[in-house]
Parts: sequence; C-alpha cells; structure tokens
Amino acid sequence: MILYGLKTCDTCRKALKSLDKAEFRDVRAEGLPKDLAQAALAQFGPALINRKSTTWRALTDEERGRDPLALLADHPTLMKRPLIDDGGTLYLGWGPDTQAALLG
Repeated sequence: MILYGLKTCDTCRKALKSLDKAEFRDVRAEGLPKDLAQAALAQFGPALINRKSTTWRALTDEERGRDPLALLADHPTLMKRPLIDDGGTLYLGWGPDTQAALLG
C-alpha cells in the first residue's frame, strides 16, 4: 500500500498513522507517477483536484483551464490528499468511506 500526499498535511499524517503498513511518498518532492495520475483522474475525475487549496486560488483562470494532468505535474500540491494505492485499488481522501474500506 502506498500513500501519496504531503509530509506537512495533517490529513496525510492521520492516514499514515492509521495505516501502519503504508509506504509514504511525498508528491511535492517525488511527484505523482504519470500512470497513477491518469488512473486516478479516470476514476475520480475533477475530484482529484483540490479546488479549495491556496495553490488553486493563486492560479489564473487560464491556468485553471489547463489539462488536469499537466496542472498536477506543475503543481503537485493541487492533488486532493491523500491518494492511496492499495494494490491497484485507489482511494482519494481520508473520509469515513475510505477509512471503513481500509481499516475494516
């Protein structure tokens, strides 16, 4: 299980603490693998982009209209966090549904 997020994100820290077997990857430092980004976008659509973030609010309208994968490549902090890859099954966020699926 791999958890993609930011080391400074409180939600990512909570998820990582609960998922003791998860490997952590910081998207700010390492980026998001292109194939994973494509799969996540196909599964979650626009929800993959965190439109409440300060990074999003700082973008111009022209930048916001760009391809989501290009935006994530340029601004990895725009990704809703955490993105969890559990053997090919993807989960987005750390809400009750994700917690129930992963923690039982």
